[in-house]
Amino acid sequence: MILALDTATPATVVGVADKDGTLRAERRHDPEPGEKPGHTRQLLPLAQEALDAAGARWQDVTRIGAGVGPGTFTGIRIGVATARALAQGLDAETVAISTLRALTLNVPEGGAHTLGILDARRGEAFVAAWDEDGTAILEPSAWRPERLAEVPSLAPGPWRAVGDGAVRFRAELEAASVTVAPDDAALHRVAAGPLCRLAAEAEPTGRDALVPEYVRAPDAEPRKVRRLRPTAQP
Repeated sequence: MILALDTATPATVVGVADKDGTLRAERRHDPEPGEKPGHTRQLLPLAQEALDAAGARWQDVTRIGAGVGPGTFTGIRIGVATARALAQGLDAETVAISTLRALTLNVPEGGAHTLGILDARRGEAFVAAWDEDGTAILEPSAWRPERLAEVPSLAPGPWRAVGDGAVRFRAELEAASVTVAPDDAALHRVAAGPLCRLAAEAEPTGRDALVPEYVRAPDAEPRKVRRLRPTAQP
């Protein structure tokens, strides 16, 4: 069985699938407006619920896929650390999943290039793009909103965008003729089906090689220690 999880966005998402990626069960927690993400509290209970719904046990898990971002720094760390710990305890192989790629797989393939975009805060967006055949056009990057006008120049043809960043920067995207679904469309959320599909297709990586894809420096930098000058001796 495959266990796939993603905590790179405020949502906590877990899926259980057969070895070929066929989804058996999904569980998720989406925080209410103003509520903090519940990754630490929700991740393992949701995984247990998904396994129960799929009629599986922890011992049946042979592969664990973790969303490595980009996204929220704390969220990614929680998901990756949990995946590594579970893999060690279950002797399961691990695979890295691009959160942005999972987002774009919410959209039916063909007919347009797809931009996965997440609100990166600090006035930036995490972006990555794939063409209508699934070939990468743009690797995960951090862009200022004004750069979104460059999206059509990445490849000729129609474009569409998904993710909470597509909602946040709708005006900039639509000004560049990029199609964005209604704000409440489910395709703007990371879903278990695409996570499990990617987990089934990905090449396994060693546990120690399963690391977050931050794209940019963390939001919180370590505080610098203030050096005190020695007091003058009398």
